[in-house]
Amino acid sequence: MVSAFNTPAIRCAIYTRKSTEEGLEQEFNSLDAQRESAESYITSMRHEGWQLVPKSYDDGGFTGGNMERPALHRLLEDIEAGKIDCVVVYKVDRLSRSLMDFARMMNVFEKHSVSFVSVTQQFNTASSMGRLVLNVLLSFAQFEREMISERVRDKIAASRRKGKYVGGQPILGYNVENTKLIVDATEADQVRQIFQLYLEHEAMLPVVTELNRRGWLTKRWVTRKGVERGAKPFTKNSLHNLLTNIVYIGKIRHKENVYEGEHEGIVPEKLFERTRKTLKRNSRSGGSAVRNKHGALLRGILRCECCDAAMSHTYTSKGSRQYRYYVCGRARQRGWDECPSPSIPAGEIEHFVVEQIREIGSDPELIREVTAKACEQASAEILKLQQERQTLLKQIRSDFEQIESIAASRDMSSRVSGFADLNKRHETARRRLDEIELEFESLTAEQIDTAEVSAALSNFHELWAQLRPKEQARLLALLIEQVDHDGRHGNVSITFHPTGIRTLMQESVDLCEVAV
Repeated sequence: MVSAFNTPAIRCAIYTRKSTEEGLEQEFNSLDAQRESAESYITSMRHEGWQLVPKSYDDGGFTGGNMERPALHRLLEDIEAGKIDCVVVYKVDRLSRSLMDFARMMNVFEKHSVSFVSVTQQFNTASSMGRLVLNVLLSFAQFEREMISERVRDKIAASRRKGKYVGGQPILGYNVENTKLIVDATEADQVRQIFQLYLEHEAMLPVVTELNRRGWLTKRWVTRKGVERGAKPFTKNSLHNLLTNIVYIGKIRHKENVYEGEHEGIVPEKLFERTRKTLKRNSRSGGSAVRNKHGALLRGILRCECCDAAMSHTYTSKGSRQYRYYVCGRARQRGWDECPSPSIPAGEIEHFVVEQIREIGSDPELIREVTAKACEQASAEILKLQQERQTLLKQIRSDFEQIESIAASRDMSSRVSGFADLNKRHETARRRLDEIELEFESLTAEQIDTAEVSAALSNFHELWAQLRPKEQARLLALLIEQVDHDGRHGNVSITFHPTGIRTLMQESVDLCEVAV
């Protein structure tokens, strides 16, 4: 194209950018001010054939630290298509604050003979002096960006030290109000139940399966742009993140440091610590379901009381014979002198524990204690079911409120998808409520008395003889929560699992049915 004065036309594109969305809703915002200044400059250069292209290239709410900007991509595409001869900006840092990114763009500009002009910094890349000044200015722009980043990091660190919430993805159990974490009572109940579920199963997959069966989802939240995120089924990764998040005990982490938070904790510290120790133990052993190829009956439940450390199973071979032992973890790591009884023969301690279980059946006082413990456990399970039912009812009420909100919305697409999601959640919650009612009836009907406990324990010898070594190890793991060995005084204490007696009774019933 040639102008009326035979001067070649220079097609000029204006690029504008603002790092944040703040103020963009105003009638005359920062992008408009940048464009107005650039248009005036182009008008002043009309005698040299400068002409403004009608297309706009505006990036509102995008950082200059990278090239992930939609308007910038359109600009580069039009340059490569030969539609632009000159790019005009208000200041150099509007195009980029990264020296490396800017060098890439300059290569594209030079390849297609496109010049670059900054209105307020009076230079043109058509000359060598202009390119030198440009590189100097851009170096300072990158320096300024890095200084801003350092100040932001320092501010975040200072806020963390004071226990303040500084943003990030919201977590289940809390809502964010005025940059503070506020407890969501319904979600907090779910979080506590998730911790309890993991301690019961001591494995991730069974808990994930149970959470998905209940229809519980990860935290649902809405971005500043109105986009819904989260509300997805739990996975092993999301469950692990939840179980290891110290926010739940009222603390804040910054890198390797932990500080007291301003927010209220929703998980008791003892419960969180037990979960942490179980996760740590399972990460080393591979979890409760790892193959027990040597048939160690007390694997994962035997501990050294003197050192407060787990005792692991090992063996030595002499000729064709194997000798099995349980070894204190502290002794293995720090030396055998650190423990008064670093190892114990496996057969000896296993035989002792099994004999103790057999003897309970002949001691009326122990039977009464075991019966009372089983009844306490049944009451505790009923309480947990009541808490879960209350949580589900709160969720259903919350869903109805969301349905009313969606119904009032004019966005038809969001109404359809929103109704579908809430309807699915509602059906899952109702189904789980029905299951809870059945479990209530079952627990109420199954009243455990001393006679039943006595019968189950008296059948233990017969049941034990019918099982293979691996099945015996499984039964002990279900029946016993922990065995503590005090090597200094030669004592052994057994802590039964709260649901152990009921498990033993069911195993006895199954054995009788098989025999019949």
